[in-house]
This record gives sequence, structure tokens and C-alpha cells, in this order.
Amino acid sequence: MPTEKKTSTTLRWNLSIWFAIALFSATQTVFVMRAEGMHHAWTALYITQVLDWLPWLLVTPLVLRLGQRMPIEHPSWVAVISHLLTCATIDVISSAWTGLLEEVFNPWANAASAGPFVPLWIDHVYNRLLQSLFLYAAILAVGYIVRSRERLARQQIDAAELREALTQAQLDALRRQIAPHFLFNALNSAVALVRERRADDAVSTLIALSDVLRRVMETSDRQEIALGEELQFLRKYLEIQKVRFADRLRVDIHVADELLAARVPSLVLQPIVENAIKHGIAARAGEGCVQLDAARKNGSLDITIYNDGPDLKANGAPGIGLANVRSRLECLYGKAFSLDLRNARQGVEAALSIPYREH
Repeated sequence: MPTEKKTSTTLRWNLSIWFAIALFSATQTVFVMRAEGMHHAWTALYITQVLDWLPWLLVTPLVLRLGQRMPIEHPSWVAVISHLLTCATIDVISSAWTGLLEEVFNPWANAASAGPFVPLWIDHVYNRLLQSLFLYAAILAVGYIVRSRERLARQQIDAAELREALTQAQLDALRRQIAPHFLFNALNSAVALVRERRADDAVSTLIALSDVLRRVMETSDRQEIALGEELQFLRKYLEIQKVRFADRLRVDIHVADELLAARVPSLVLQPIVENAIKHGIAARAGEGCVQLDAARKNGSLDITIYNDGPDLKANGAPGIGLANVRSRLECLYGKAFSLDLRNARQGVEAALSIPYREH
């Protein structure tokens, strides 16, 4: 289908261009001669001037095809000779056609006729040789320009597809790093509970972990999911953490219902919350709070995750989870995102901003 569409478009352009040239040439010839006071068979002259361009209309696809097989950007002696012979053949054919038209219509209103056909034909061959060379070269040049644009378009498409494939591969690699990182931490929590002789809590942790892993598998082929779906996954993860920390962990999530359809990267919130728990709640002796808020502002989805643990200087640098999140965000949104970790309200706040898009 694309080839047929391209052929149809080429034919329409070929017909349109040569028809426009024929009308312009015929109109100019008739008006100039009438303005100079000449006397000819004007209707016949106009018709012959229009039909005079018919051979070029018919041979243009052949010239373009020859130019593609023997491109002018890589000339050889065979190509040069082939193009010159083709041009000469077209000149002979178009001259014969012009002589035939003048024999039939006698557009110059000669007393008897236009004259013998052969001398008339030969005269047109010589007189039109330079014009034929120019027209032939113009067709080859147009073909070269079109092919160059097509090559450039193909290169741009190939480059875009390659960039997309590389980005997708990088995103998949980052997601595969996040999932095992989370799995190992959850299993360590279960092991710690077993050592503390909290067998029921360890079983609950493993059951929740199984549910979390199932959700990870369900979203493994999607880079973006609805915020509501991401929050469901986050709550399952927090169930595991609440078993581990018991009454020491309090979680407040404030997200309006109209924001639940917003698109967010899958597994984007869990590493941020995990960082808040690891460096904030775990570092406190008593109860700690993790608070998540979301809002839509100026075409962006802003999510803040706050914990009331030690400040950044005390709790050290963020882990690999946040580094992977930042890399994924850069792959997905380029520079149209922000992820800041800062001290705020006697604690630490992670502020995430991404373009707002409905799922």
C-alpha cells in the first residue's frame, strides 16, 4: 500500500507540473505574438503549444527511474552515456511529435501547410537540443532532491526508532534493578522477624511480598501506569513495612480521586518511600511518620513524600533506588521533570514533578 500511494502521488505531481508548464508556455506564446501584431491560427496554436509538452509528461517517470538506477550523485561513464543517449532520444521523439502537430493543425497559418515533415522534424531536433538537455537535467535534479529527502527521512526515522529502543532497554534494565532491590530488602525483613521469633509476622510479610511480586509481574510490560494502581502497589509494600516496624510507622496518604487516573512511571513511589523509611523512620527511636501528598499544578503532577526523620546531613546519601528513579525519569521525560530531596518541616521531603497526563 505505501508503494502504491507513493506511485499515485508521483503521477499526480508529474501531471500537475507539466500541465502547468504547458498552460503557461501556450498562454505566453499566444499573448506575446498577438501583442506584436502577428496573425496566426490562435486556437490551433494554443492547442499545439499545450500538446507539445505531452512527450515530456510521458517520459518523466522513465527518466526518474533511470536516475534512480544510475544516480547523478555517483556518476560513471556508463551512466553519463546512458543519460545523454536517453536525452537525445527524447529530443528526437518530442521533435517528431511537434512536427506532426504542425502538419495536422498548421497553427502558424501558412499558405499551404507547415511544409514537408522530415525537414520540419530535423529542424526541431537541432533547435530544441539545448532545451531538451535543460529539461532532462532538471528532471534528474528533482529526482535527486526527492531521493535525498527520502533518505534523510528514513535516517531520522531509523535514528528515532533506535533511540526509542535504547531508551526502552535502559528503562527495562532500571526496572529490573528496582524489583530485586525491593525483593532482597523485603526478604531481609522477613528473616529479621523470624530471628525475633515473630513467626506470624514473618508469614504475613511473605504473603504480602507474594502479592507485591504478582503486581510487579502484571505491570512488567508497562513503563507507565495509573497513579491509583501505583498507590495500590505502594500500600501492599507498606503493609510489609508496618509488620516490621509495628507501631513505629505511621503512613498518611492524601491524593484526590481526580488524580488517580494520572499517568506515573510504574514502581516510582516505592523506592522513594523505601528511602524515607530506611533513612528516616528506621533512624528514629520512637514513632515516625511518612506522608504522601499529590496535586496538579500548571500541567504537572507534583508528588511530595515527607518523613520526620533526621535531616539529610545526618541520614547520609540516598541509595541506589533513588538514583534509578532519577535515571528512569530522565529517559521518560527528558528535562521535563524534577526530583529534589531536601530538608523540610523538621524532616526530609522528596519532591517529584512530572508532566500531567491522563492514563
